[in-house]
Amino acid sequence: MDNILEINGLRKRYPGFVLNNVGFALKKGYIMGFIGANGAGKTTTIKLIMNLIRREAGEIKVFGLDNIRCEQQIKQRIGFVYDDNYYYEELTPLEIKRIIAPFYRSWDDGAFTRYLREFGLPPDKALKNFSRGMKMKLSIALALSHQAELLILDEPTAGLDPVFRSEFLDILREFMTDEHRAVLISSHLTSDLDKIADYVCLIDNGEVVLDCSRIELQEQYAVVKGEKKYLDEQMKRRLIGLRLGDFGFSGLTREAGEIRRIYKESVLIERPTLEDIMLYMTRRGKSCTA
Repeated sequence: MDNILEINGLRKRYPGFVLNNVGFALKKGYIMGFIGANGAGKTTTIKLIMNLIRREAGEIKVFGLDNIRCEQQIKQRIGFVYDDNYYYEELTPLEIKRIIAPFYRSWDDGAFTRYLREFGLPPDKALKNFSRGMKMKLSIALALSHQAELLILDEPTAGLDPVFRSEFLDILREFMTDEHRAVLISSHLTSDLDKIADYVCLIDNGEVVLDCSRIELQEQYAVVKGEKKYLDEQMKRRLIGLRLGDFGFSGLTREAGEIRRIYKESVLIERPTLEDIMLYMTRRGKSCTA
């Protein structure tokens, strides 16, 4: 079994929003960045994977097992970090640990103590006195302390300072030294994913728009920038999404070679970041004034 997570035909409906026919797979040994604008369907998809809400159609398999029929067995092997704190504010990290640890057969007290120390979290201080970043660090420590094989992280670096975000990426790299593990990480901080994601899944308005390796994305796409006088019909046909400024334009393309042949040095062609790809792919067919 190569796929540690496999989703097919996933559907969930809310008033004014539909998660429609979502599907992607995550193989062992890889980190997938799950990206999209707020409200695109990232958190809904993660809630469905964790069986926190019920799907209307489709299939979710984790470790080759159905996520509903085998929920308890699967969750023994998952480390989950949600986008907010849901622990009792009056409790301390040690008190929370005493509640959570018995649920996991592979709980590692030594690992939890080490993470508290490394993250600078006082073990006997109530959560109500923690900052948002400290609460997120505690969630990460709990997720990493029971030998999980799959980490599912929903905006894990939200509220964290740049220094800890860098340290967190190092923690994920260390976690992934075991090739039988995998990480699904949802984040609007695409600069973090530029550094660590092997695969990228972009969701927009409840549908998967892109699902491929980060390297493939950066090889297949490019950002084009130029003066408005070069934004003719030939150029427009080759752009995915369009951003207009006072003096020029920019857009995403899969035809960088052809644009370079036609316009030569008149336009600038750059390698895209994940933020570029998300920005322009969710604007495909539309233009926006900067």
